[in-house]
Amino acid sequence: MDGYEKLTIIAQDPLVEVDDSINSAVPSCQPVSPQSKPAYPYSLPIQMACLPNGKRTPILKSVLTSVCERNCNYCGMRSGRDCRRVSFTPDEMARLIVELTAQKIIQGAFISSGIAGSGLRTQDRLIETAEVLRNKYRYQGYLHLKIMPGCEKSQVERGMQLADRVSVNLEAPNSLRLSLLAPQKLFFNELLEPLKWIEDIRQRSNPYRTWKGRWPSSTTQFVVGAAGESDLELLQTLEKLHQQFRLARGYFSGFTPLPRTPFENLPPVNPWRVNRLYQASFLLRDYGFSMEEMPFSTAGDLPLEIDPKLGWARNHLTHSPIEINRAEKEQLLRIPGIGPRGAYSILKARRQHHLRSLDDLRKLGIRANRAAPFILLDGRRPPVQLSLLT
Repeated sequence: MDGYEKLTIIAQDPLVEVDDSINSAVPSCQPVSPQSKPAYPYSLPIQMACLPNGKRTPILKSVLTSVCERNCNYCGMRSGRDCRRVSFTPDEMARLIVELTAQKIIQGAFISSGIAGSGLRTQDRLIETAEVLRNKYRYQGYLHLKIMPGCEKSQVERGMQLADRVSVNLEAPNSLRLSLLAPQKLFFNELLEPLKWIEDIRQRSNPYRTWKGRWPSSTTQFVVGAAGESDLELLQTLEKLHQQFRLARGYFSGFTPLPRTPFENLPPVNPWRVNRLYQASFLLRDYGFSMEEMPFSTAGDLPLEIDPKLGWARNHLTHSPIEINRAEKEQLLRIPGIGPRGAYSILKARRQHHLRSLDDLRKLGIRANRAAPFILLDGRRPPVQLSLLT
């Protein structure tokens, strides 16, 4: 079986975690078109990923092996599940990445793995794959490397020297929820500790040996909807990670039941829950909102019927609109339809002239109709479509 056939097996079964929001326009497994790759008419596990610089690019998402000695209750790779398994050598995976990149099918790769022969040994194979890419093939593309449970700090540092991004998946917001999802994993020692190491390495070690001369960003991922966790639990943990470990981003993977797993009869998560979690996480990370301003229910969940920023604005800005021509950046970010780039554009444009109409905002890339109910332009309320207020 050649490497492309193995990747097809990876693509057919959801073995690699998905790390993007509901708004992704690209499915997790994307068939390769005959025009782009006539020699290998397979479906490959390719996703559009958000890079650390905010751009989106196609990357290969695969595992070095789908053999795993752990028995996580939701996972397609769990050791007790009857499924077809595949494995790659480090050089085989590296060559596939180089070939797909050369043919402009991908621009990078995210490499994870099942735990086979301990997390330490598995991490060595992941590092060897990255070393072959960077040193043997002189690969210059994007590389996201998974940090495995049970690895050592020295392995984390070596992986950071070779990757553009590293990730440690907490899977759950605390040890209680993790015990339901993955009974064999240790929340603090195996998952949280490596996240601490990543930040400690960035703080204490010189990045001169890294492949780009700077330390990579770090992320984590949560499984949503399988362990009874609340949105409040997830966002509280993520906020602490941003503050304490400079986490670049948290990803939310909506639970989907897989056959032949202990959780196969649980219901799938409502995809709107995942969407609301992403929206709230961005408000906390990029918009200056606090946890206290999130519209949690008494059970600790976000409402599904409205995005949290719009809900906040309706409660606070409908009768106290913000004057666009005088507002500070922090105030502008509170207005629906205005993001960080839009706020910057408004501040820049105001140095030249006053903004007097919704068309002025549209020219700046602002979603003017969404902002209209909550703003003043030169002291006047702009016209508002009634549908926006109902």
